[in-house]
Amino acid sequence: MLHELSITSLGVIASARLPLRPGLTVVTGETGAGKTMVLTGLGLILGGKATPDAVRVGAQEAVAEAIYDLPESSEGRALAVDAGAVFDDDGTVTVVRTVGSTTRSRSILGGRTVPQALLAHVGEELVTVHGQADQVRLRTPARQRQLLDAYAGPRHGDALAQYRAAWGAWREAVDALARMVETEDVERARLTRLRDDLAALEEAAVQPGERDELESAGRVLAHAESLRSLTVTAHDALAGEMDSTAAVHLEAARRALDEASTHDASLQALATRVADYLYGATDVAQELASYLDRLEADPARLDAMHQRLSTISTAERRFGRPADELEPLRASIAQELGEDAAWEDRLAAARAAHDQARALMLERAETVSEGRRRAAETLAAHVEKELTLLAMPDATVQMRVEPREPGPFGADDVSLLLSAHTGAPARPVTEAASGGELSRIMLAIEVVLAEAGGPAHTFVFDEVDAGVGGKAAQAVGQRLAALARTHQVLVVTHLAQVAACAAHHVVVSKASDGAVTVSHVREVTGGDRITEIARLLSGEQDSTSARAHAVELLENSHVAP
Repeated sequence: MLHELSITSLGVIASARLPLRPGLTVVTGETGAGKTMVLTGLGLILGGKATPDAVRVGAQEAVAEAIYDLPESSEGRALAVDAGAVFDDDGTVTVVRTVGSTTRSRSILGGRTVPQALLAHVGEELVTVHGQADQVRLRTPARQRQLLDAYAGPRHGDALAQYRAAWGAWREAVDALARMVETEDVERARLTRLRDDLAALEEAAVQPGERDELESAGRVLAHAESLRSLTVTAHDALAGEMDSTAAVHLEAARRALDEASTHDASLQALATRVADYLYGATDVAQELASYLDRLEADPARLDAMHQRLSTISTAERRFGRPADELEPLRASIAQELGEDAAWEDRLAAARAAHDQARALMLERAETVSEGRRRAAETLAAHVEKELTLLAMPDATVQMRVEPREPGPFGADDVSLLLSAHTGAPARPVTEAASGGELSRIMLAIEVVLAEAGGPAHTFVFDEVDAGVGGKAAQAVGQRLAALARTHQVLVVTHLAQVAACAAHHVVVSKASDGAVTVSHVREVTGGDRITEIARLLSGEQDSTSARAHAVELLENSHVAP
């Protein structure tokens, strides 16, 4: 619970200290006195948004400070301890929030600077704030669904969390499959093109160096007759049957030099060289003879070579690569196709993952729907009971749960229906409830949730009694007092009937010297409290009848002045 709230230089409040105790505390005051600033200060220490405009004119910064305690087992306390917050011996911790007029705001929890988000997280466990904006949100299907889920309990909350995880996984599977399907035609066309290219390359089967070999062999076949004639001429010139061949003349030269070397030894070296020339000429002649034996015109083979070269040229033009690069290209395409062969498997796996994720999502959606249908009946019955206590005895309430396409919060449309009077048709609360009725419905739901919620909690109601008067106002005050028996309740109100039911009464008043307006916050008891309730009743503090009525209200509420 909250133990104390202090405010400095916030709006019209220069300085105020508000002790907060168990039970029902009401805050009253004239319009414009600064009651909103009390809630603004409370919002700051609960991690609300800070705006420089809230800083009092002429001040450098506004400060909101509070003391509260957190249960030992709460997540909020664990987060605070992890952040380094220091708790006092009595289990309380101090939180300070500063808002600079020109500087950034700061959040301090237990002496340690912490992020604003941490204050908000801790505040969610500590305090529930309801204002007129929450009554507006009650008209929305989303808020009605949230209330039903909150009432359904922690096990339902776990089921909803599991559904949300399954829904998120299904959406990811949907997106993954959609991406694959969107590119399916392009991917299939690419794979078809690659398969066609591979087939063409394998059919051509061009090997590195093949073109050069074919072109070389083709030139030989194309000039076979010319090569034969020239080769015969060379062979005959070297070692033919004529007497004037190179071999005959070299042999004659060798013999002459051999004979001459008997007289001059220096000629022997020349004779040896001539003998080498003779052997070389004879060897070349023998190779030319062998070449001639192999050389023959083969038009069919030449034609086959030309066809093969044509095939290679076609492949070169198709793929824009020289012949020697076609085989490496074929190997590369074969490898790519081998890797992409799993694409079909991946597509099938994506479809299977999608179907599996959808089945799990639908299964968990049904679990959530069953929990909502069960909770809807009991919530409606409990709210009806509360409305009876809030001067709406003839009201009937339905929480309708209808199927819809799965979304992030389930596969249900949840709507709150109200029949405010006997015989009136049940209609959506947006159409059936007046402002005052909506206030009481909001309070009834909050009371039911509080009773079902377990541990004690702090509730703050900002004009929950808007649009309510007379007997209904007194009923609202009594129900707030009943709620305050197990929870700390803080209410900002304009109604004397509600204020009279409080255990503690705080008044916000303003004073002006003509230049500066200052608001003061103080707790009132005894005659001062009677005076304030009289003002709420008649607008006049000194009205004898109003004061008598105020005393009567306090006596009927069983609260000492």
